[in-house]
Amino acid sequence: MQTRQVPQIPFNATEKAKDYTLLQQIQGGSQEAFNRLVDRYKNRLFNLVVRMIPTREEAEDIVQETFLRVYQHKNNFDPKYCFSTWIYTIALNLAKNNLRRKKKVKFLELFDLEETSEEPAVEPGRVALGPWIEKEIEKLPEKYRVAFLLREMDRLPYEEIAEITGVPTGTVKSRVNRARTILAESLRPKKEKLYALSKRSPNFGRVF
Repeated sequence: MQTRQVPQIPFNATEKAKDYTLLQQIQGGSQEAFNRLVDRYKNRLFNLVVRMIPTREEAEDIVQETFLRVYQHKNNFDPKYCFSTWIYTIALNLAKNNLRRKKKVKFLELFDLEETSEEPAVEPGRVALGPWIEKEIEKLPEKYRVAFLLREMDRLPYEEIAEITGVPTGTVKSRVNRARTILAESLRPKKEKLYALSKRSPNFGRVF
């Protein structure tokens, strides 16, 4: 049995054109094209989802499920839209569903009479933005956190974020700006503390 060769995508093709070409090849039955599509998006999706989901394993499961949904519904994609918009929307919806289920579980746990002193584990493997920034991003309300991550981490245009989140472009810009403001305000005391420590110790800068 011969392996179907995937045609080379022109180097100067746009990201949208590359995605569409790969999807056409996937629709034609190319496993290699699907693998290449996974390689294009797996890290980007994981870096977004892992900041919404508390554990690395669950985030990885959601990313895998996202690609499974893409493959299952590959023939339903509307080429009028960006593929990136479609795949990010799938991943975010799966992440939000996961969070809703966890909220229900936490609500039920309020009625559990057994107490525990264990602290939740901090999962490794997150993209390093600095430990304080990571924690503050996690504290952002979901609508601000999603808009901020899609803009600042994935560098998506405001218009595409608007399509993914289903709100007007102006609202996306407002949410990103609000997230920046919240982060700046919450990190200011920590910056001042680090600055004070750096003044006291000449070796402080070597540690960081």
